[in-house]
Amino acid sequence: MDSLRHLISPDDLSTAETDGILDLADKIAAAPEDCAAVCAGLKIATLFYEPSTRTRLSFEAAMMELGGGVLGFSSADSSSAAKGETVADTIRTVQSFADIIAIRHPKEGAASVAASVASVPVINAGDGGHLHPTQTLTDLFTIRSLRKNHSLDGFTIGLCGDLMFGRTVHSLVRALTARQNVRFVLISPRELRLPAYLLDDLAAKRLPFEETEKLDAVMPRLDVLYMTRVQRERFFNEEDYVRLRDSYILDEKKMRLAAPDMMVLHPLPRVNEISAEVDKDPRAAYFKQVMYGKLVRKALIMALLHKGGAAL
Repeated sequence: MDSLRHLISPDDLSTAETDGILDLADKIAAAPEDCAAVCAGLKIATLFYEPSTRTRLSFEAAMMELGGGVLGFSSADSSSAAKGETVADTIRTVQSFADIIAIRHPKEGAASVAASVASVPVINAGDGGHLHPTQTLTDLFTIRSLRKNHSLDGFTIGLCGDLMFGRTVHSLVRALTARQNVRFVLISPRELRLPAYLLDDLAAKRLPFEETEKLDAVMPRLDVLYMTRVQRERFFNEEDYVRLRDSYILDEKKMRLAAPDMMVLHPLPRVNEISAEVDKDPRAAYFKQVMYGKLVRKALIMALLHKGGAAL
């Protein structure tokens, strides 16, 4: 296996490698002091061409808690991209200052371009409406941690909202196709259906899935409900966004239809698709996801840098 590894897509990790990262995250949670200095003297560059709160700060907090340093930018306007510099040239420059790079970019494929020229590990922190593999690791870790049997096999997941442009949805679906007996319920307006290539993949693998526009009707059957916001920044015109933005709003009334042990996930930020009244429901797990995201990113950084006995 090559010593230099990148994480651009969930498909870049085998099931065993994914489970290894999740296992390492469990160990970090149990004994954070054991890895408090494993990245001493190393730096992560967070290159965020799009706004971010949780992803960027969790990468930076993760590296700091591993004993490393942080540099980077939080918008394209504060980098030489504003002067016309290409992603490739930015990466060739930043790799002189950092040992690992996390990049978020509005264009699909930008992270692949970064990895193609990099001499240090590159992590895709979200590329347009395409993929978001570290959110997927976070989602898998959350599901595994909160299910009674701690398994990623044998459950029904409802993915609700913007399935067309939702990169977190695309990544999660791809990752879950490698698991056993996972059933997909795809809940969206017709205009925001899961992309055809992913539907074709589910069909080709003969995985059970159904599409519906009615959230209430399927709530009793779900083990996991994955809510997403309708993303204003992905729409070409305001009229379509306004028409679709309130398609699904999860509230206490809908929660009463759900199983007692169903969990509600959301990659955040939310707008109004989950009412604040749901936050106090013990099945609401989206703020636990945030905490789990930092643990998973600590594990991934260690694995890509071959630190603390972890390696990819």
